[in-house]
Amino acid sequence: MDKSKKYAVDSISKDHRHMTYWDMFATWVGANANNGTWFVGGIIAACGFVGGIKALIIASSISYVFLALVGYMGYKTGATTMAISRASFGIRGSIIPSLVNLTQFIGWTAVNTFIAATSMSYILHTLFGWPVFGHPGGNLGLIVGIVVMSVLHLISIIAGQRSIQIIERIGIVLVIIFVIWESVVVFKDVSFSQIAHWKVPSAQHMKFGSAIDTLAAFNLAWVTAGADFTRFTNKSKTSTTAPFLGAFVGVFWFAFIGLSATISIAITSGVYNANNSDPSTIANRLGLGMVAMIVIVLTSMTANAVNIQAAGSALNNMFSKLSLKKSLFIVTILSTIVTFIPVIYGSFLDTFTAFLDYVGMVLGPIVSIMVVDFYMIAKKNYQVSELGNPQGRYWYRGGVQWLSFGLWIFGVILYWLLQKVAFIQNVTGATFIDMIIVGVLYYCVKVFTNQKEDVKIAD
Repeated sequence: MDKSKKYAVDSISKDHRHMTYWDMFATWVGANANNGTWFVGGIIAACGFVGGIKALIIASSISYVFLALVGYMGYKTGATTMAISRASFGIRGSIIPSLVNLTQFIGWTAVNTFIAATSMSYILHTLFGWPVFGHPGGNLGLIVGIVVMSVLHLISIIAGQRSIQIIERIGIVLVIIFVIWESVVVFKDVSFSQIAHWKVPSAQHMKFGSAIDTLAAFNLAWVTAGADFTRFTNKSKTSTTAPFLGAFVGVFWFAFIGLSATISIAITSGVYNANNSDPSTIANRLGLGMVAMIVIVLTSMTANAVNIQAAGSALNNMFSKLSLKKSLFIVTILSTIVTFIPVIYGSFLDTFTAFLDYVGMVLGPIVSIMVVDFYMIAKKNYQVSELGNPQGRYWYRGGVQWLSFGLWIFGVILYWLLQKVAFIQNVTGATFIDMIIVGVLYYCVKVFTNQKEDVKIAD
């Protein structure tokens, strides 16, 4: 087989890009205005209201600057994020970011599917009297919910890219209605002042740096999907400001509601329990009824439309013989299987927390290397035709740029070590410090080696 075909890259030409500013904005609002964001808001309630809001603004702002930067890379090249990663990791070496992207987006799909399936168990309880998940016999409703959600995902894949845009547009309207509805219910029972002055039980208090890392892992997960969507835009502004604003509005909006609702329940019940901060449990405790559960299911679809697309693109980059549609089918099936892990493990919160630790540890160094390489080394000028050329400039040694691979390993280890430092835990978090160090090292080594190569050529 011709190697150039084996590593071929699908780049969208500008005359075939029709995604508008509103479509891009709605895509990223819908991606973040979902159950996982709500749940994260409930988790950072352990920082208290003020601490949670500060961490949310800081971590989200920094993370989505990277989303905008990667978004421009998609606009400039017309390629997916994982195809673009070939320039900094090598054509074969891009399997590392692709594998990370594949696993993390399968994980996010599973997270949203699990929460939606929990809502389905409440719906089945209302319709047929089945036990709710968390009660004896409740696993049946959850399992049926997982299967139903997976079927809905497969239907959206079959319908194609246009269906995803329709899902996003409908979903954003439902999200707006639902958030307003829940906000009214929350602040009807508990005042904003009570929520703002609520004190976290000392045994459950989360350190500020840990909250930064939790939110950074959550937000950076979207960064490696950025170009997958901005490559369908024909304006640079649409590829940068729309993802930043959409993602920030979505994450702040829903995390704020999750944070406020969790604290309000802690105030009224006298008990704070992060296990009860998933949307289905909160909606049930607030008495929002079956309509709320249906909306939770639909908003899961809007988020997973992005998750599945990103995971499918990663798999397609790893195995170019697979069509994108086949890749999407495979990742949907894999996500369904992964969704059962919390059922087996016994705790959704513990599984979710472990997943966030994994994402934060492996993702930051990849994003840092890609951004530094494109903007500071390549000066925003990648040769797209070379991304699939096994004899070209991005082949490096054996298809791998070993510098990137080595710094990625270093970054993973450094993250793990930084998290053990008290100051890091209490104040800054490890994620962004890790990214800065890896980025600076990559830039310095690349500049030094390029200068040596220039000297050799001159001699």
